[in-house]
Amino acid sequence: MTSSIRVALVSVAGALLVAVVVVVAAGRPPVFIASPAASTTTSSFESGVFTSGDASVSKKPDTAFLNAGVEAQQSTASGAQSDLANKAAKLIARVKALGVADKDLNTSGYAVGPIYTPSGQTVSGYRASEQLQITWHDVNTVGKALDAIVQEGGATNVGASFGLAEPKTAQAEARTLAIADARSRAQAMATAAGVRLGQVIRVSDLTSSGPPVRYDVGAAAPAATQLPVGELTVSVSVEVDFAIA
Repeated sequence: MTSSIRVALVSVAGALLVAVVVVVAAGRPPVFIASPAASTTTSSFESGVFTSGDASVSKKPDTAFLNAGVEAQQSTASGAQSDLANKAAKLIARVKALGVADKDLNTSGYAVGPIYTPSGQTVSGYRASEQLQITWHDVNTVGKALDAIVQEGGATNVGASFGLAEPKTAQAEARTLAIADARSRAQAMATAAGVRLGQVIRVSDLTSSGPPVRYDVGAAAPAATQLPVGELTVSVSVEVDFAIA
């Protein structure tokens, strides 16, 4: 698809003529390329080629984040706490028996609260719950770990998500490619406008992080749990402003 180019002469402060080239690429917002006249004045106009770049890299996850929880219900809050403590101790012991280090085991949630009757007016008992977060460093054995946590540790609420131990490495790789993409687009725009691309004057990272890949597992099943790992896509978007040489 060809770009359309419009050239206009704009008078600034009654003395300065500025050539403004508007390059419109199909399906993209216009990119403004401006070059002030040689005469100097107190007014200033920043000239440049302003564009954006995108890139993605795919990586196999090397870390899994497991969530395992237990809960208890009793007629009193203290009874629910006591029952929960026993269940949590069993779960934690099983998790540590799998080789999980203390630094990779954290409590992500703990709560004790009343249970109301359907009318909402009367307390019928109390529920206590505790949720653990486990960092698992072997993504190929996540299914076995979850089976052990549920079937032998007594966990009733479990889940898993995958990620990268060093996500900044993948982000840096994608960012380099995104800036190269922005430069390629800017060069094409500059060539179409008949100007020469200059040095980079500004770079902005527009990337927003997305949700992790997550798997939820219900009650323990007779068959072994299998979680295909696949790949994670790390995407980066940048905005790059170039001067006109």
